[in-house]
Amino acid sequence: MVTLNTKSVTAPVGIVRIFEFVLTCITFSLAASQGPSTFSYWVWCMFTWCFCCFMTLLIIILEFTSLNTKVPISWDDFTAVFAMLASLMVLAASAIYPRFFACSTCAHEIAASVMSCLSFILYTVEISLTRAKPGEISGFLSTVPGLLKVLEAFVACIIFISLDSNFYSYFPGLQWCVAVYSICFIVSLLIILLTICRLLARFPFPFEKFLVGYNVLAVMMYMTAVVIWPLYNFRNVPELPGFIFWDNKVVVSAMTCVNLIVYIVDTVYSVRLSFFVSPA
Repeated sequence: MVTLNTKSVTAPVGIVRIFEFVLTCITFSLAASQGPSTFSYWVWCMFTWCFCCFMTLLIIILEFTSLNTKVPISWDDFTAVFAMLASLMVLAASAIYPRFFACSTCAHEIAASVMSCLSFILYTVEISLTRAKPGEISGFLSTVPGLLKVLEAFVACIIFISLDSNFYSYFPGLQWCVAVYSICFIVSLLIILLTICRLLARFPFPFEKFLVGYNVLAVMMYMTAVVIWPLYNFRNVPELPGFIFWDNKVVVSAMTCVNLIVYIVDTVYSVRLSFFVSPA
């Protein structure tokens, strides 16, 4: 039997989610009205706004009808992951869309960019409202290390949409970098999925120790990618103004550095939680 939970839409988080849904829907409609494109960045932006709009509406409906209690997953972890992921995706779309598709006379594109920025602010507000506070008992993905795992996976996605297989397939060094991105992304995604599905208890060894080992390995792998990727990409390659291929290589290099920093921070947190913080 469905029980309506009106508090879910009158609470601060519920109100923020309603505005998220409205703004992402408006953003998607404004961008879609300008016609389709096969450009990967355009596809990413459209997918971002459509995905965030649909998932936000789904969360609102499930909580309003109390059906979220029937879902066999960790609901708090799921909503925490989505809020973090949505904020990052919308932030990327808010930066990418005006850079490649807006101009000083493009009213619809400018409006879509503004609506996207407002959506990002709302998702950030939701994170601040739902993130676990010190001393609270919550799911792993509501904590700082959990949110960092989402960030790591997201940055890897930005790297993937910027890769050009016609270029890196000729160089073993670049193939190693792509392997680093792929392996770390898959492991981070598995950790997120296992947490949401409440399967961490079936882990064959201590989860905290595994995180420390994995994070240290990921840091070392990304350190090689930070050196190898620019070395192969920018050696003897002239910069062509406005050439999108050059832009993509810069994006991959920058995101590789960003993910290295994130993994270092994640490692510090994991080591601290595993070896220096005694359980209460």
